[in-house]
Amino acid sequence: MIRVQTYAFDTAAELARLKQGRTDVGGSVVFVGTMRDISDGAAVSAMTLEHYPGMTEKALTEIDSEAQRRWPLLDTLIVHRYGKLQPGDDIVLVIATSSHREAAFEACHFLIDWLKTKAPFWKLESGAQGDSWVTAKSSDDESATRWDKTPS
Repeated sequence: MIRVQTYAFDTAAELARLKQGRTDVGGSVVFVGTMRDISDGAAVSAMTLEHYPGMTEKALTEIDSEAQRRWPLLDTLIVHRYGKLQPGDDIVLVIATSSHREAAFEACHFLIDWLKTKAPFWKLESGAQGDSWVTAKSSDDESATRWDKTPS
């Protein structure tokens, strides 16, 4: 399931909803990305995330479908916020469930790596130094390249 929204999410409630009535779930891996108050050594007081509705959901669906293709997952959830956020606000939630923990771990790691590099979101950070657009980091690209090869 994919959701792009402005409002905060409840991680525990989302996980409970995903597992409700399921007795085949052997492992659930949860990742929550949270806004920090510092970026590249500079203080950040707010961040505005922008996206193109329709385009964003399509990209997230493709990323999720690729995870479903690669691992024996029972369910997944991607929730990504947009709009103005403050330090400490949760930005993204990724949950992967499977009968076995290893698939859930790998899929969750894959999902967040690909979300970081392939999801069409634009981030404008604000601080005492003014506003600046966040550029892609080579370290994120390097992390995502390990998933370029299809597992055997």
